[in-house]
Amino acid sequence: MKATIWHNPACGTSRKTLAILEEAPGVDVTVIEYLKTPPTAAKLGQLYTDAGITPQQGLRLRGTDAAERGLPAADDETVLAAMAAEPVLIERPLVETDKGVRLCRPQDKVHEIL
Repeated sequence: MKATIWHNPACGTSRKTLAILEEAPGVDVTVIEYLKTPPTAAKLGQLYTDAGITPQQGLRLRGTDAAERGLPAADDETVLAAMAAEPVLIERPLVETDKGVRLCRPQDKVHEIL
């Protein structure tokens, strides 16, 4: 099974999720450090749709100015454009496999798609 993780190595939850993926038998992991290689707004939209959440639910509030900018109440297009332009606004980690997508907070949510 292939798995892609949008990863931030400075984040403990992201590191723990990556460790689960690396230890899972038969999982071929692709790691994308999204702060260096941000996903496009279209890709983010697809990930959130596949995860069954809204872009606003995938918005990182802690340590960002998202709330001050009104992003939690903004429309999807505005939120996705802001995330693509400033990937620090993306809550992490996002994991995609053939079985679906999850925002893995807590990290154990990754088991749902393995």
